[in-house]
Amino acid sequence: MKPDGKVVLLGDVNVGKTSLLHRYMERRFQGTVSTVGGAFFLKQWGPHHISLWDTAGREQFHGLGSMYCRGAAAVILTYDVTNFQSVVELEDRFLALTDTANRDCIFAVVGNKVDLTDACACVPEAEDGHLSEKPISSSVPTKVKKQVRMDDAIAFYKKILKYKMMDEKDAPAAEKMCFETSAKSGYMVDQLFETVFDMVVPTILEQKAEGSSQTVDLHNYKTAKNTQPGCCR
Repeated sequence: MKPDGKVVLLGDVNVGKTSLLHRYMERRFQGTVSTVGGAFFLKQWGPHHISLWDTAGREQFHGLGSMYCRGAAAVILTYDVTNFQSVVELEDRFLALTDTANRDCIFAVVGNKVDLTDACACVPEAEDGHLSEKPISSSVPTKVKKQVRMDDAIAFYKKILKYKMMDEKDAPAAEKMCFETSAKSGYMVDQLFETVFDMVVPTILEQKAEGSSQTVDLHNYKTAKNTQPGCCR
């Protein structure tokens, strides 16, 4: 089955890209597993099928990133909130890989691992398996100092728009496209992917409409060809 659209996760090694995908698609947390090359899931969103691509963050696989981004409708640039260098790497190494994405590609900036810094992100699963998006108070002490704030993510998002030569007023608002998540607890993971999917659907519909208008009706074409006058039959 050919997907209607493609969403790609980019980011340095160990920021939690694979864990985010497993949390959303399989409703479970998968610990540290390094992706080799790339892997993907297929998600049905309404009548549409969207492929979710997980890419390797290791330097040795860096060259494959632009191939996976080719034709992407959305790119999720992922960093670790406890590691400021992971944001620097997004700008220095990964942003250029998105040159092969669609010209109207949607971008989301995601800070993962907030469960290591924010007790409110440690939301337990309910009995029905669903995860609450509402923070809860807790006496759990902060484990690691948060190195990347939401303001940093918003500033980076604006750099993406500048790199893509997009006017801020024509692009989705930074406050809507910057997220902080926890793949471990599930905090804000659903909201991340569902926001991206909803923003990708108009692009899918536009591409389908363009494809229909460019489709040649072979039956009518053959009929017209066979009825053309000519001296040699």
